[in-house]
Amino acid sequence: MRPRLPRALVMIAALLALAVVGLGAYVRLSDAGLGCPDWPGCYGQVSPHHAAGAIAAAQAEQPEGPVSTAKAWKEMVHRYLASLLGLVILAIAGLAWRRERGLDRGLALGLAGLVVFQGLLGMWTVTLGLRPAIVSAHLVGGMTTLALLVWLAARLGRSPDVGPEWPVGLARLALLAVAMQIALGGWVSSHYAALACADFPTCGGAWWPDADWRSAFRIDGEAGLDALVAMHWAHRLGAVLVTLAVAALAWRLLREPGRGKPGWWLLGLLAGQLSLGALNILAGLPLAVAVAHNLVAALLLASLVWLHANSRRAT
Repeated sequence: MRPRLPRALVMIAALLALAVVGLGAYVRLSDAGLGCPDWPGCYGQVSPHHAAGAIAAAQAEQPEGPVSTAKAWKEMVHRYLASLLGLVILAIAGLAWRRERGLDRGLALGLAGLVVFQGLLGMWTVTLGLRPAIVSAHLVGGMTTLALLVWLAARLGRSPDVGPEWPVGLARLALLAVAMQIALGGWVSSHYAALACADFPTCGGAWWPDADWRSAFRIDGEAGLDALVAMHWAHRLGAVLVTLAVAALAWRLLREPGRGKPGWWLLGLLAGQLSLGALNILAGLPLAVAVAHNLVAALLLASLVWLHANSRRAT
């Protein structure tokens, strides 16, 4: 029988990681990333309530600037939740260090290292002024944390009898496609390129728009409109690859007895994600829809990691 404490901590950490990903998207998309322009506190204080005077002064100086009480609270709640996640992951790493039965020691310690690096990325995101490369890396780091926690949970739990015909290759392809698409989505979001193409399914009425592909993925330098179009169109092309890979995996699962449930789950997430992506463009990036797009991407990633972890056991 597996120990209950590690399993409970890992599940709590995975849920916290999902919440941190969603809240991070909400903070970023509501332009609250610099609601508290220092780190780890807010104007040197533990909360926006204690920093009310400094926030009011900053808002009076720049009424349309990035600082307000509401934005400060959004930013700090995200930090509080991320800190709680970090503490839970460190507790898991501590249990693994003591060689708690069932815990993958290397994976748990790797997660602890990742969460420390995530903290540094969070600090640099604020102190370096929302540089796109760092914002993108922070988003990818959050998704990676979630993925590794799901993998750890799969290693702790009991694997279902997936049988010898489990589509390991398709699971890997779908996971790789979704991971790449998430990274592309982070790049698009950090450059505010989500509406670089304002129509759908075409872009500016063209099936292959004029775009500056050379400048689109440079780490430094300003990105012009044509570069933003290239980022956006690359993300749409990635969506085609994700659709083909995930749909192929789901179809394979649906054809095998007893595996229809994960197949339908994958198809539901895929359909929801494609619909949310199209609605983001057609409706002008509503905040709720954009945040949901991030959350469904996280759920799709987590589902594929779980399937892939179990498929590895059967091989």
